Amino acid sequence: MKIAIIGTGNLGKSIAKGLITNNAITSLYLTKRNLDGISEFEGYKNVFLTTDNKEAVQNSDILIFAVQPAYFEGILENTKHLLTEKHIIISTITGFLIPKIEAIIGTDKFIIRAMPNTAIAVGKSMTCLCSNEQGKKRIQLAEAIFNRLGHSLSIPESQMQAATVVCASGIAFWMRLIRATTQAAIQLGFDAREAQELAMFTSEGAANLLITNGNHPEEEIDRVTTPQGCTITGLNEMEHKGLSSSLIQGMVASFNKINNIKKEQI
Repeated sequence: MKIAIIGTGNLGKSIAKGLITNNAITSLYLTKRNLDGISEFEGYKNVFLTTDNKEAVQNSDILIFAVQPAYFEGILENTKHLLTEKHIIISTITGFLIPKIEAIIGTDKFIIRAMPNTAIAVGKSMTCLCSNEQGKKRIQLAEAIFNRLGHSLSIPESQMQAATVVCASGIAFWMRLIRATTQAAIQLGFDAREAQELAMFTSEGAANLLITNGNHPEEEIDRVTTPQGCTITGLNEMEHKGLSSSLIQGMVASFNKINNIKKEQI
C-alpha cells in the first residue's frame, strides 16, 4: 500500500512505527515542517521524508492526516486539486467532522475518520472508524490497515467523541491504574523494576483473558474470589474508596471537556 502520513507528530510517528514494523506499506511518505523531528525514520526502505505535502499526496493512494486541527483545513485547501478517484482520505483529527471535510474536498471522495491510540506504535491500538457514504466502499480497507496495528471497530460518527475518551485518552487512564498498582507493589516489598513488571504483565493478562474467553469481567473476577478471601476484601475496599465511580466520573468529565471544546470551535 502506498501510504502518506501528513503531519508526523507524536500520533503520526506512532502510526508510522506500526506500519513499518508490520510491513504494511509498499511506500510511506512522512511529512513534517521540521524533518529533524522525524530523522529516526531515515534509512528505512521505501520510507520518504519530506516537508512537501503535495509531493506526499501525489505519490500515495492512502492519505492519513495527523496534523493539528488548526492546520487541517488549510492543508486540505492546498492539496484538494491533487486528489483523484484513487485517493482514500483518513483523518485522525479530533472534532473535525466528515461534513466539514466534504465541504472542502467534495462528497465524492472516500473519507474516513480514524481514532487510534498511541499503542499503535506497538501494534496494539484500539482504533474506531467511521466514514461518509463514499467511504463505506473503502472502510474494509481501513479496517485491514488498522487491524494490522491492533484492533478496529466501525462506529457512527456521533460516537467518535466518546471513542476518543475511551480509547485515546483511555491509554492515559490505564497507565495511571498501572502506576498505582506499581506503587502498591513497592509498598508491599518489591523493588520498583519488579513492581512495574508485575503490574504490566498482570494487566496484560487480565485483558487477554477477556479477549480470548469472551467473558464479562465479573466472570473472571469470580474465578479468583473466594468467600472471606483476600481478593474480595481488596475489591470491596477499593469500591468503598470509590474506584469504579472515580473512573467513570473521570471519563465523563473528559467527554464533557471534548464537547465544550467542540462548541467553542463552532
